[in-house]
Amino acid sequence: MKVLLFNGSPHKNGCTYTALEEIAKTLQEEGIESEIYHIGTTAPIYPCRGCYACSKIGKCVINDDGVNNFIQYAKEFDGFIFGSPVHYASACGGITAFLDRAFFSAFASGQGEVFRHKPAAAIVSARRAGTTATLDQLNKYFAITEMPMISGRYWNMVHGANAEQVKQDLEGMQNMRILARNMAWHLKCQEAGKKAGIPMPKQEEIVYTNFIR
Repeated sequence: MKVLLFNGSPHKNGCTYTALEEIAKTLQEEGIESEIYHIGTTAPIYPCRGCYACSKIGKCVINDDGVNNFIQYAKEFDGFIFGSPVHYASACGGITAFLDRAFFSAFASGQGEVFRHKPAAAIVSARRAGTTATLDQLNKYFAITEMPMISGRYWNMVHGANAEQVKQDLEGMQNMRILARNMAWHLKCQEAGKKAGIPMPKQEEIVYTNFIR
């Protein structure tokens, strides 16, 4: 079992990374592999064009910023934790553009199994405020994709203006460990369910109801 820890921050080793690193250490203690994936800043991340080309060609039509590669890479993982800093009381621009396209194009291109029924969680870092709004934003990716959402014992946030200050947020860092243990427990329960022959939920054909006709 393996969990992908997604660092959506423009800073590779900053506050968000520090929280994800604490999660990685705890997952290792629980016998779960993990990997921190940083989207980086070397190339611009383009927003979704709303062109629906992904439903026709099987991938996002924008092919030079890593989103399509990420979707293929994500198939190897059993769970996900997405981390973002708080920018203007919401997730940072890079992760928003990236996840908009990754989740939509995976679904529209018939690759929904990349995420569907795999447990997920969001964690955020902030100097002061905007954390719960950012968590609400990120959690919507999971809710629309049939992903079980894993919680800690408080909102999944850490506070600090730099990595050293984040380490001083003892409650926040403790919650990262609790979140990691809950993720490990859920993955082990899923594995036990598969071995016991419990089938995955039945899939229905999606029905769309427009508000304006």
